[in-house]
Amino acid sequence: MADAAKNLFKVVGGVILILLPIWAVIRYPGWKQATLDVIQGSIVIGVILLGLLFLILGITGIKE
Repeated sequence: MADAAKNLFKVVGGVILILLPIWAVIRYPGWKQATLDVIQGSIVIGVILLGLLFLILGITGIKE
């Protein structure tokens, strides 16, 4: 029974953590642009990190 309560707590907590930011973006219009800016910046940084990963994998592959 305790496991079911823990799992229910996790589900409810997850739903709250999903719905709260969505509500904040809808409620406060300034957050919408800020959210889009963060996502766009994250895409650029993610592509750069992926490129670095491929570069490191390629260099280690050449050494072998």
